[in-house]
Amino acid sequence: MTISRLVGWQLRSILLKSEKNWQSICRRRFYSTDPTENERYCNVPVERVRNFSIIAHVDHGKSTLADRLLEITGAVVKNSGKSQILDSLQVEQERGITVKAQTASLLYEYNDKTYLLNLIDTPGHVDFCNEVYRSLAACDGVVLLVDANQGVQAQTVANYYLAKSKNLAIVPVLNKVDLKNADPDRVSMEMMTLFDIDPDSVLRISAKLGTGVENVIQQVIERIPHPQADRDKAFRCLLFDSWFDRYRGALNLVCVKEGQLKIGDEITSHLTKKTYEVRSLSILRPDESPINQLTAGQVGLVGCNMRNSKEAIIGDTMHLKNHDVEPLTGFKPQQPMVFAGIYPADQSQHVALRQAIDKLILTDSAVTLIPDSSPALGQGWRLGFLGLLHMEVFCQRLEQEHAAEPTITAPSVTYKLKLKNPRLIKTLGSDTVFLSNPTQFPDPRDVEEYFEPCVMGTIITPTQYLGAVISLCIDKRGVQESCKNIDENRVMLKYFLPLSEIVLDFHDKLKAESSGYASFDYESSGYHSSNIVKLSIHLNGVPVDELSRIVHATKVTAFARDLVLRLKEMIPKQMIQIAIQACVGSKVLARENISAYRKDVTAKLYGGDVTRRQKLLKQQAEGKKKMRSIANVRVPHETFIKVLRR
Repeated sequence: MTISRLVGWQLRSILLKSEKNWQSICRRRFYSTDPTENERYCNVPVERVRNFSIIAHVDHGKSTLADRLLEITGAVVKNSGKSQILDSLQVEQERGITVKAQTASLLYEYNDKTYLLNLIDTPGHVDFCNEVYRSLAACDGVVLLVDANQGVQAQTVANYYLAKSKNLAIVPVLNKVDLKNADPDRVSMEMMTLFDIDPDSVLRISAKLGTGVENVIQQVIERIPHPQADRDKAFRCLLFDSWFDRYRGALNLVCVKEGQLKIGDEITSHLTKKTYEVRSLSILRPDESPINQLTAGQVGLVGCNMRNSKEAIIGDTMHLKNHDVEPLTGFKPQQPMVFAGIYPADQSQHVALRQAIDKLILTDSAVTLIPDSSPALGQGWRLGFLGLLHMEVFCQRLEQEHAAEPTITAPSVTYKLKLKNPRLIKTLGSDTVFLSNPTQFPDPRDVEEYFEPCVMGTIITPTQYLGAVISLCIDKRGVQESCKNIDENRVMLKYFLPLSEIVLDFHDKLKAESSGYASFDYESSGYHSSNIVKLSIHLNGVPVDELSRIVHATKVTAFARDLVLRLKEMIPKQMIQIAIQACVGSKVLARENISAYRKDVTAKLYGGDVTRRQKLLKQQAEGKKKMRSIANVRVPHETFIKVLRR
């Protein structure tokens, strides 16, 4: 062993022997410390604590408002040149949207008193509504932000009623009043019509310029109540976010409801019943800052050497060891609505991809994971997402943050089948089956009824695009539930839509039909009876299960025609003719042929009787016939990937 390696091992053993040294190294690496400032955060009474979120539609200025709040409270330096400070992920900076809810603890002096403001900046897109749900579980009020130019949008309506259902105080704010086309009076009347909000109570600001933002902070203090917390009871907190750190394991963001927590205390998870020693406590300002204790009413980060990311369950209640307490209520994860298969490009990368997926799922509790396998793509997983954008962002984070290059199949939904075959019911133990993989589709003679997931969609559109929007909804098998005029220029539609019709391109087509002015939001409406069939692909009469699809009966013919045309372009020519057939049961709905390679066997003839030519052509035809009877059609791996991705 070399001298340098020997010295290295000795230094490592010395450091690991001392727990205090190890903690000091971690703090120097991860924390920016200011003991005097951190004491101020710990000593704020519960009556002067405000926990609130900013909720709004996409691109209404949530992150910009959060930047101004950070600057006014001194958490960041003004005019530092940075924007969207809480949007720390690379995918957020590239796409210009908030994907992950972020927290910051701020101090503000008001009427000669110091207030602690725990701010949570939430996403605005419907696909990340799970982030909004879990954030509101830790809040006592919200800032409802509306664009004074665009007005109330679909996600604004959904967020408002979500906050009202949790009995949260609402501070209505109009942003971007400095824009040339802003019409705050009109938008205030819209909020009056839809939400019964007094126009005089709506604050008018420009988050970009900072105009009126300080008034927002003061109204948050005045209108939002302090948390109902008791610092004299035994410790109890709600775990509402977590992420993985390669050095410290799973870090848990908690909202303390009762009691206090110190470094060295032992805490127990109510769901897993496992006990951990608290190694570090910190608050987000928005960077991590260490503190000595967390007290009721505060939001902080707990590091407890939780090495397994599966142990950090969003919505769990943490309490002191040997103290039996009632679990906290409030957060229920959203059910996934879109499913896609994810497979490693090479099976040797299976373990690394699984570890990367586990770490990302820790930060996104809405994603579900089920092992799956495909004869064409190998071993993989079937992941559930809240929407198509949710799936795209998750896969982009896999590539950017973990250098993974997975193969992702086209998104699909889960169907419900009611069986009538007694033998099959006895084997499965139930007369109801849920499936999203066409290869598991049972024989139609064994099924009594089919069900597909549906949603209740809310569309807000200008009146000049109303006809085009209604035509699009009808084409997607939508049924209109209501139509309400917001004002002279805008209409709010409610449509009952099958989920399978909107997961792929509905949003894009809606924006195209309305020149980008319409907005769309949806919520689950359960399973409803439908007429679905399994579309099978046959190559020379042999079914290929990997290419099969589940399609509604009214659209199966058009879908079959499109699929066989794409397969004709993707499958290369071979020595035999290939017949591509799309079938439902024994009925062929579409067919295309790929001609075989043909050798000119008569090229060597330079004359003579015509029977010589006929003899050679006959021999070639017999050879082709024999080859067709014993040959297998070779479908390249790339073809499966291209088809499954679509």
